[in-house]
Amino acid sequence: MRSRKGWGLSKTILDEAAAQIAAGRFSAALAATDPLLSRPDAIPRTFALHAAALKGLGRRGEAAEVDREAVRRFPQSRIAWHNLGATLGDLGRATEAIAALETAFRLGLDAPETWLVQGRALVAAGRLDEGEAALGQALRRRPAELAWSAELANLVWMRRGDLSEALAVLAAAERAGAPGARVRMAQADLMRAAGQHQQAWALLRAAADQAPGDGPLGLAASQAAMALGLAAEAETLARRAYALAPGEPAVLNQLCIVALAQGRPSEALEAALSGLKRAPANQSLWGWAAVAARQAGDPLHATLCDHDGLVRIYDLPTPEGWNDMAGFLGDLDRALSAQHLYVREPTNQSVRQGSQISHLLTGSDDPAIQAAFRQFAPAIDAYVQALGPGADPLRSRNTGAHQIHGAWSVLLGPGGSHSNHLHMEGWISSVFYVATPRVIEGSARHEGWLSFGEPPIALDPPCPPERFVEPRPGRLVLFPSYMWHGVIPFSTDGRRLTMAFDVTPA
Repeated sequence: MRSRKGWGLSKTILDEAAAQIAAGRFSAALAATDPLLSRPDAIPRTFALHAAALKGLGRRGEAAEVDREAVRRFPQSRIAWHNLGATLGDLGRATEAIAALETAFRLGLDAPETWLVQGRALVAAGRLDEGEAALGQALRRRPAELAWSAELANLVWMRRGDLSEALAVLAAAERAGAPGARVRMAQADLMRAAGQHQQAWALLRAAADQAPGDGPLGLAASQAAMALGLAAEAETLARRAYALAPGEPAVLNQLCIVALAQGRPSEALEAALSGLKRAPANQSLWGWAAVAARQAGDPLHATLCDHDGLVRIYDLPTPEGWNDMAGFLGDLDRALSAQHLYVREPTNQSVRQGSQISHLLTGSDDPAIQAAFRQFAPAIDAYVQALGPGADPLRSRNTGAHQIHGAWSVLLGPGGSHSNHLHMEGWISSVFYVATPRVIEGSARHEGWLSFGEPPIALDPPCPPERFVEPRPGRLVLFPSYMWHGVIPFSTDGRRLTMAFDVTPA
């Protein structure tokens, strides 16, 4: 029989662990819950908090094992099955996630969060009609949840390319009580994806004028102005945001951009470095600091943008189980192409005239996709080992241990490209070429090639690419996540199919 004293102590520990997780102190929560897992009077919440702490530390695989033990110990716990499904979904193991969540539903769970993670898993499994319906069910239960509405609107946009239908999803959220200012920001994202940059700017400018004390809204309006080259308007809005939150890294990042756009690189560099004091791993601030240093003639640029030393090319060998690379790439092409089910690119991404698979590909059970990640591992190890220690923003994070943080695929058709961008969530980023149009091989104009060093705004003096890499099937390219990179548009027939992933320190 459970001791009342023991139960009271466990409850206190679990409450404290929950508070630690809420505060981001995941290691403390992990240490607190670990001794409780083996106790005979452990409850489902013990396992849920331990798994949440592991996920907070980026140890999602271990969290899944804890969630599996929870459903073994408590097979009638609806929440335990939900937690297992959510963790499996985070790992990209969509089919397993769907099965776990269906068990939660059979046990009587009808929470909006469960419909949400089920919708995401169904989408990742390619069951788009069912996934869209499940996301709709989540919103019927919580109609004012704007983040979920934006997710459904993005899915509608990618599936059908219908801007009006996607915007209607956001309008429904606003009618249900979602904050109007945040709805405008989500609407503007969709408009930009549809090429309606002027309309997005007008929408955000009007909203920002109506709510001058809303810093995030003003910052979004500044970014929309900058996308149209309206640097003076962008600076006015950025300075308004700065007055509201002078130490906010995102605001300092925008001040750096507008100063660069108006020919003040030293001021831009100062803003970026100020932001980095608050957020030393912020990849966007490092990327813009590199541009500002280049324009100002500061030696920091050479440190950050050693394109010869930090951009590394690996032409990978044929994986075990295949006779040649062509056969392997053909199987990989078929596995990835089967998942490219969208007609438009996602919002707030760099893809132009193409589609992107955004769920975590490391969770795939396809043999070719699994083999690809096995082939990537030695190259990643070699890159990290070659970096060694150092004080720069890449080497200073090098613990020697690493993990894949995100993994996706992009399919570009004729005219396709990537706008110049960087990877905010990464440390080391990548591209692996599965298929490329033949005509881009050796292209004098670098059509379809990977370019490095050019920011996404026009500057005076110009800031053109500093290095190009020719895409070849079977080639993996690794580089720092803060480096600006893009794909030169190609106009010929053919497909450009890639895999990509980010690596973070472990």
